[in-house]
Amino acid sequence: ANGDLMEAVTFLTEEHAQEPTQDTAAAEPSAWEGSAVGKQLSQKGSTIPIVLENLCEMVFHSTVCIFCDRPQEAHSAENKNRSKRKRCEVWGENPKQNDWRRVGDWPVGMKNIGNTCWFSAVIQSLFQLPEFRRLVLGYSLPQNVLESCRSHTGKRNIAFMQELQCLFALMLGTRRKFVDPSAALELLRDAFRSAEEQQQDVSEFTHKLLDWLEDAFQLAVNVKSPGDKSENPMVQLFYGTFLTEGVHEGNTFSKIETFGQYPLQVNGYRNLNECLEGAMVEGEMDEATASQAVKYGQERWFTKLPPVLTFELSRFEFNQSLGQPEKIHTKLEFPQTIYMDRYLYCSKELIQMKREEIKRLKEKIGILQQKLERYMKYGSGPARFPLPDMLQYVLEFITTKPAVVVSSTPGSQTTLLQSHAEPHVLDVLSQPDGVLERKDTRTEDAVFFSANPSPQQKSSMPLQPSGSPAEVPEHPAPHVVSEEELSLVRTCLQRWRNEIEQDVQDLKESIARINLSIEQMYCDPLLQQVPYHLHAVLVHEGQANAGHYWAYIYDQPRKSWLKYNDISVTESSWEELERDSFGGLKNASAYCLMYISDKVSRFLADKDDGPEVGQFQNEVEALPPELRHYIQEDNWRLEQEAEEWEEEQSCKIPQMEPSPASESQDLSSESGPDQSSVCEQSVRSLSSEHAMIAKEQTAKAIANTADAYEKNGVEAALCEAFHEEYSRLYLLAKETPTPQNDARLQHVLIYFLQNNAPQQVVERTLLEQFADKNLSYDESRSISIMKVARAKLREIGPDDVDMEEYKRWHEDYSLFRKVSVYLLTGLELYQNRKYQESLTYLVYAYQSNTKLLLKGTNRGVNESLIALYRRKCLLKLNEVAASLFVSCEEARVAEGISILNELIIPCMHLMNNFEISKEDLDAIEVMRNHWCSYLGREDMDAKLQMKLGELLPRLLDCSTEVIVLKEPPKIRPNSPYDLCSRFAAVMESIHGASTVTVK
Repeated sequence: ANGDLMEAVTFLTEEHAQEPTQDTAAAEPSAWEGSAVGKQLSQKGSTIPIVLENLCEMVFHSTVCIFCDRPQEAHSAENKNRSKRKRCEVWGENPKQNDWRRVGDWPVGMKNIGNTCWFSAVIQSLFQLPEFRRLVLGYSLPQNVLESCRSHTGKRNIAFMQELQCLFALMLGTRRKFVDPSAALELLRDAFRSAEEQQQDVSEFTHKLLDWLEDAFQLAVNVKSPGDKSENPMVQLFYGTFLTEGVHEGNTFSKIETFGQYPLQVNGYRNLNECLEGAMVEGEMDEATASQAVKYGQERWFTKLPPVLTFELSRFEFNQSLGQPEKIHTKLEFPQTIYMDRYLYCSKELIQMKREEIKRLKEKIGILQQKLERYMKYGSGPARFPLPDMLQYVLEFITTKPAVVVSSTPGSQTTLLQSHAEPHVLDVLSQPDGVLERKDTRTEDAVFFSANPSPQQKSSMPLQPSGSPAEVPEHPAPHVVSEEELSLVRTCLQRWRNEIEQDVQDLKESIARINLSIEQMYCDPLLQQVPYHLHAVLVHEGQANAGHYWAYIYDQPRKSWLKYNDISVTESSWEELERDSFGGLKNASAYCLMYISDKVSRFLADKDDGPEVGQFQNEVEALPPELRHYIQEDNWRLEQEAEEWEEEQSCKIPQMEPSPASESQDLSSESGPDQSSVCEQSVRSLSSEHAMIAKEQTAKAIANTADAYEKNGVEAALCEAFHEEYSRLYLLAKETPTPQNDARLQHVLIYFLQNNAPQQVVERTLLEQFADKNLSYDESRSISIMKVARAKLREIGPDDVDMEEYKRWHEDYSLFRKVSVYLLTGLELYQNRKYQESLTYLVYAYQSNTKLLLKGTNRGVNESLIALYRRKCLLKLNEVAASLFVSCEEARVAEGISILNELIIPCMHLMNNFEISKEDLDAIEVMRNHWCSYLGREDMDAKLQMKLGELLPRLLDCSTEVIVLKEPPKIRPNSPYDLCSRFAAVMESIHGASTVTVK
């Protein structure tokens, strides 16, 4: 595979290898021996040889995958945090059908079907290139070429081109706001380890995509020019060449290489031009020789630039000490237009001259910096300080006076005089011109001598009494400074400081001038003949092991930047692009830059001079008939979906139909071309959720198989764990339930067994429990069992298990858990006297539970319990609403009417829609009588009587009422034990009449 590990694994896994010769013992089969799952588990050999499986594991775990949604070597802590991740999950569609529709010719988004934002970012960037779009949509092969294509790679590439054509056609002509790329992504799974479970590296995907497209177009080129890659349109559009010249260990060399995406190291550079310059020139000095000769050095020159020039910015590196990849967050600027002349071979002589000049200027800057450093870090000791500051500190010292001085006059007592430093010294020193302002010398001398007497004066002064403590001055000060000394030192220090500051200023200005010369070195008109304009920026947000991709793409007709973030396409600005792409401020930064040549840019401008609306219409009309028909069919399906949605909204109780799958997934509102794949995805999502709920129980079952695993291998361990877990759940299902314990909440299979689910459904569900991806968190045993279980699942065909029936059972259990959560939440709120919130949960619990009970008495929860507390809550809430209504305070009256209209009346009418019990009927009559008793009361205001007259018809007659009750927020337990303990606490509180407290 020429060093390509991914390709190597593809070769290894393409054909079924021979089974291992050594038999692996299996556990004794039980009553399920004849079933589909039993047959799979009783086989001695694995579907994939263990040696190959270990090889794949070694390859993928030793290769650093730095852009996946989670690290390849998963740890238990990371697995616990997986549920917290929100980015790159499936986008849920807005239930309003108008939000599905495209507005005019506004670009469409792309659905994220699970960590596929990398696909959306790249495809959107390429689609917005008209030439690329034209090539893909116009791709065709003669029939004889299609028939003669026998290789797996060739067939795969052709199939991918066809799916990409369909995707591009929809992006042109769909009436939807976003498209679904599932079909094209399905074909990409062979290229990566797991396209549905991990996020891919944008550059890796783009390389793979261009390789596939190049190979697909080569099939068409080979019809006329066999083997001539220069005629390949993908090569012409995306590939260029560069020449490498240099010296290696004393030998000169020269070679021409081809490139698609050009990689650039980000670390250590401020902007894109510096990155490119660093990539163009490399060298290493041989320090062992006295001559400092070049041991290794090379220069790269572009000899041919493609119309679309893509730069990969390497923002990830592997931290050897931590043993994990890290993202580089340093800031890197890039321009909207970059001139490539300075990197072209035809400019070699001029550029080499300029590089020599830049080298000379940088050396000069180095010398000036050293001089400046001597001024700014002055001193002979370990601590260094700026010399101008040091001179200023000395000046401050000599002009500082002691805090307390003693003066004495003949015939008087000793007096303590407060003294101060010479005023305004710091102010004078800080003046811009640095010149000390002259003052009245007599005043200065008077202050000076009063604070600093001469030695003769000092000797004639009496000493302080010995009992007085010595006063410590606030700042250090000289003991004796004469006027002559002060004047001389101050003059010298000030002159020296002015000289030094001037030297420093001159040095800084010289350095700035040279830097400006370097920056403008390539602003030569001769080096601005090959401009490339920024077309797209692919942004990565997050860390090395998790994150999200989106793209900024320049829209030529609108003359503005658009942000493509999965299904969302919004108008943006260069300022927003800078904030997200340059890096340095947050975890988002550009990872891939796509520039287009000036020729392509001018073509886009000329092509899109017409009106914005209808810019794609001509391209749609030019499509082949089969693609136009494909667009028409999809738009027809959209109208069908819109009609179905409208019918659903017109139902009497539009929101009383809970979707059991809505808790665990965001189902697409679109009808894709393959309805069975949508159904299968729905089943997988629900069964995976139920397997994840039981992951702790699964881990215990696997932990008990250590002996079997060591002695007989992974197949035997899986069989033993399967038997043990099945037996445990079977016994639990046979236990008599108590009011405080409902075993069905512990595990989906207890629910299935108590309701006599088909054996095939039970067995497949248990096998999926051991195939759950969350088992890859600890040791190799769990991972091996998971892999074998997954292999067994793949061998169970639709003839073995009815997947529609399988889906219905899992939907019922999901609805049962939802009912339980609603009931428990409603009871907790009721006991805490939050009647409004409680009633909504209890009503929904009752409605959903009724659907379950139609299938069997053990499918749902105790109906009488829900009905009892729904009735109690309704009566309490009615009392609250009535007391608010008769309070005669406007705000309280309005609140009471709101409760009546939004909660009580809808709930009463819902109760009437079913076979109502005598208790519920009596409660409704009590509530109606309560309100009717207010009629004609003399103490009630006439306005209230009028409002009451408006309310009573709705309260008494529900035959024409359209009932809409807002669904309560979703509340999901974290584990079966949370829900079970919560159930026990609530039920115990009901019997004990105590307030519910759940930890």
